[in-house]
Amino acid sequence: MKKLILTTLLCLGLAACSEPRSNARAVYLLLDTSGTYTAEMDKAQKIMNYLLATLDSGDSIAIARIDSGSFSEKDIIAKVTFDDRPSTANQQKRMFKDKIDEFVNNTKRGSRHTDITGGMLQASEYLDETGAGERYVLIFSDLEEDLQKGHIRDFPISLPDIHVVALNVTKLRSDNIDPRDYLKRLDLWEKRVYQAGGTWGVINDLERMDRLIAQR
Repeated sequence: MKKLILTTLLCLGLAACSEPRSNARAVYLLLDTSGTYTAEMDKAQKIMNYLLATLDSGDSIAIARIDSGSFSEKDIIAKVTFDDRPSTANQQKRMFKDKIDEFVNNTKRGSRHTDITGGMLQASEYLDETGAGERYVLIFSDLEEDLQKGHIRDFPISLPDIHVVALNVTKLRSDNIDPRDYLKRLDLWEKRVYQAGGTWGVINDLERMDRLIAQR
């Protein structure tokens, strides 16, 4: 009897190991709503429109704001996994777009702080739950993290096999004085992402959005 149980468990284990990896894609877009980025929301809408046109049935997308404390479900503006039926998926895309348009139109004042690390942690959790084979975190931000007092984010993060792409990384006023500050921010996040097990890329020319995610 014991031998039969062990054999059954072994077969189940081998079956699980041989399951094909999902070819679905999942994207988590982080929107910086601090400072001058409230005036950049039209560009964020273009990114969102591109993603909705590119993602297919079975793919997932979530859009969240980078807030003073972003490791929270409350900062997710909208999320969805598209249905296998094209007609239903198209309806989901229209509803998703309406939610984002409403958010953009009502965003008048930005957040006081920018918890980028918290947003990345929340993104990693969401992407893991989708079970998608291709996973992306897109960051629409200047990458300047400004934490409110008491928040601790100086620790390693986990982004296993996640492709992280920084978008529209605008230069701060201080960067004009010393451009090395801009390069240091990019270098800092690149190192953190690679140490977390992910990959890193930067796209500032939004005309090249065809390079954002893998095409089917």
